[in-house]
Amino acid sequence: MTISHERERLRYAVIGAGMAGLLAGIKLKEAGEDFTVYEKADRLGGTWRDNRYPGLTCDVPAHAYTYSFAPHAEWEAYYAKGEEIRNYFELTATKHGIIPHIRFDSEVVSCIWGDDEGCWTLGLPTGEQVKADVVIAASGVLHHPRMPDIEGIDSFAGRIFHSARWEDDAPVDGVRVGVIGNGSTGVQIITALHDRADNLVHFQRSPQWIMPVPYFRYSEEEREAFRRDPALIDAIRYDEEYWSNIHRFTRAITEVDGPDIAMVEQLCLDNLENSVRDSELKEKLRPDYRAACKRLIYSWSYYDAVQQPNVVVEREGIARIEPEGVRLKDGRLQPLDTLVLATGFEADRFIRPTTVRGRNGASLDDAWSVRPTAYYAISIPEFPNFFMLNGPTSPVGNFSLIDIAERQWDYIEQLLEPLRQNKAQAVEAKAEALAAYDERRIEAARTTIFGSGCSSWYLDATGVPASWPWSYEAFADAMAAPVMDDYALTPALEPATAA
Repeated sequence: MTISHERERLRYAVIGAGMAGLLAGIKLKEAGEDFTVYEKADRLGGTWRDNRYPGLTCDVPAHAYTYSFAPHAEWEAYYAKGEEIRNYFELTATKHGIIPHIRFDSEVVSCIWGDDEGCWTLGLPTGEQVKADVVIAASGVLHHPRMPDIEGIDSFAGRIFHSARWEDDAPVDGVRVGVIGNGSTGVQIITALHDRADNLVHFQRSPQWIMPVPYFRYSEEEREAFRRDPALIDAIRYDEEYWSNIHRFTRAITEVDGPDIAMVEQLCLDNLENSVRDSELKEKLRPDYRAACKRLIYSWSYYDAVQQPNVVVEREGIARIEPEGVRLKDGRLQPLDTLVLATGFEADRFIRPTTVRGRNGASLDDAWSVRPTAYYAISIPEFPNFFMLNGPTSPVGNFSLIDIAERQWDYIEQLLEPLRQNKAQAVEAKAEALAAYDERRIEAARTTIFGSGCSSWYLDATGVPASWPWSYEAFADAMAAPVMDDYALTPALEPATAA
């Protein structure tokens, strides 16, 4: 038989101190591991640190958007504001003792695997190099702002900035404000500023389907009840109706002719028809693609906001930006004092622009030359002991990415066991496993609602939906246990002895 022995403690590098990086840090600390979290900014929080625009709200119910091990009684409303969420992550990181393990202002600019050493070398901007046996890439998706390519963008005489780089002193009260972009960010900014700006113009390349959702604030009495009895929080987080809706939504995405997507489409259509009174405005707000082809917008107040007399929905294309405002293709000028670019993110970057080189100098840029991908969103061939949280091909949609990351971590921990027990020096997905996964995933993705004929950040450079194309149940099943035959294990430097 084979007798295994524990190897010297592994060194872990976690890249990013957002939601997923903090999760990894907490789990590694619980396991007594040697780890450091490298964060490029001076504060933790990731997406919820970078974004602080007016109206920022998570579209997942607050009590469902928490770590399973860290319920939070203090949410002010059914849907939490961005600042509350960032504070929750800071509170959770502090409670679990993660802050001392975070190196702030420490962007990882390179990550190089040493074939001879059998470990990673991380390069920092100072020139410092640090070693790690295992890298957890938790750099997120929505952190590289996408700047629009509009003529004259640098000529604007007022204040102009991306929504993820919000300028707190920018004038928005009693002035003329324009918002370019119509995803969740643009919609939330409009709802927040409609009663503050003198004139508010929402520039839309294409309108969005709006899913009506409930909104209510929690009273102090309700929060006190949550504090006394966490079971009340669990009743919301694990509410049967909530999870039924999640499963129904993923079925709607994958069964494009089924009853679930028909229900989604009808709810969105009824919301438009019943909420917007003016027929001309209603047609401006009517999309020409199927509901859920783009990421659904959840809002309880957008249609009310755009029907205010000081708000204009502008569907005419933008010709250029001038010092005084936005010139439209029909020749009209929309004069503005402040212009917000709610134009989204470069969602295919992930850990890049960090230089990542794996076995035999393999380049991540080369591996992702067609599209970013990873075996079950976790592992990439030729990049040993390199694991991703919320990586390419992960599920995306109107559900909690915290739950996605927790399931992925459970999967990663099982891959770590051969390393921790010194049964292997390295583990990585096999090339043939990734190729087979990609073939199945791409074929399925083309038939999802995301591939039904709209432009969205869900699509990769070839026009294929980049996300998980199967049900939520299928994802949970896949994360329950890795198929180890699909992974290549490099023998340990000091292999277990036989007896």
